[in-house]
Amino acid sequence: MADAGGGSSMGRRMCSIPEKFQLHIAMLALQFGYAGFHVVSRLALNMGISKIVFPVYRNILAFILLLPFAYFLEKKERPPITWSFILEFFLLAIVGITANQGFYLVGLDNTSPTFASAIQNSVPAITFLMAALLRIEKVRLDRKDGISKVAGLLICVAGASVITLFKGPAIYSPPASLQRAAAEAMAPVVLGDASGKSWTMGCLYLIGHCLSWAGWLVLQAPVLKRYPARLSFTSYQCFFGILQFLVIAAFFERNGEAWLIRTGSEVFSVFYAGVVASGIAFAVQIWCIDKGGPVFVAVYQPVQTLVVAITSSLLLGEEFYLGGIIGAALIIFGLYLVLWGKSEEKKFAAMHSHAEHSTGRPTPQIKASITQPLLTQTTENV
Repeated sequence: MADAGGGSSMGRRMCSIPEKFQLHIAMLALQFGYAGFHVVSRLALNMGISKIVFPVYRNILAFILLLPFAYFLEKKERPPITWSFILEFFLLAIVGITANQGFYLVGLDNTSPTFASAIQNSVPAITFLMAALLRIEKVRLDRKDGISKVAGLLICVAGASVITLFKGPAIYSPPASLQRAAAEAMAPVVLGDASGKSWTMGCLYLIGHCLSWAGWLVLQAPVLKRYPARLSFTSYQCFFGILQFLVIAAFFERNGEAWLIRTGSEVFSVFYAGVVASGIAFAVQIWCIDKGGPVFVAVYQPVQTLVVAITSSLLLGEEFYLGGIIGAALIIFGLYLVLWGKSEEKKFAAMHSHAEHSTGRPTPQIKASITQPLLTQTTENV
């Protein structure tokens, strides 16, 4: 479908990168974006932004960013909209945008960024369990590939938990000048532990956030099979998320002053949340779910904690502790086990497919997971 000339040559250059490497690069970039979102969200709450107004502006920005790309780039591949699709988009918005973002902000406001980051490491395990129950992810514990995937996932979660909960002795100490500069820059900002608020309720809200996030990752996969226009798919969810938050605001946020953005810091917080953590992140995440499956996306979640630990040391002048080294090693090893398990699973499927062609007898199919595309399509347009 590409025209002759520069467009086709650009497409060939993009296609020269194997899809599996595109997936890994995209997920790493996504974790960097989400890592900054923890601090940005806490800053926004500390500056007094309403927990309802913040997600409304966030999703409006994401919708404005995605809409023109969705409209012009997906004219030919966008299926006709039906009431069934509208209902599914509306329900996905409830789970993945309204409940997900709402629970997160209320939970973060009652706990701390560190705890919020730690508890999010349960998302891969919850996603894996949901995907297995819905038979989107095939797990064979009687084979080495199934054992490897489960073990790798648990090791990733353990590694991220070690980074968060265990310090140990300091391995790296930044120069004193960097520490003083970071302390002066962060002096007006209290990331705090939400003293005087309900820590227990905050934990419950964050658990609800993790359940919503995991459910959103899993439930999108079957809908994407029937509606492969990813940007339009995401735009519809953002639109319905805006409507749902506006309905909530009509009951719980009637103060007109709460809708005013007064400072540059508040503008930056809303802009980062809307453009980076929603618009760009949602589009990348949908593509990765489409091509790699929900568990592949979720298994990268612990990397976010590693990114936070490293960037805090290098940019904010914080010391890097032994717990960070151990946790990083566990995360890398866990990811290797998951991906190795998937590689073995694909070899097993290919071997049985060859045997089926040789003997003429059908063999059970292995369902897609991790890096195998959920959709049976080529990668010519990647």
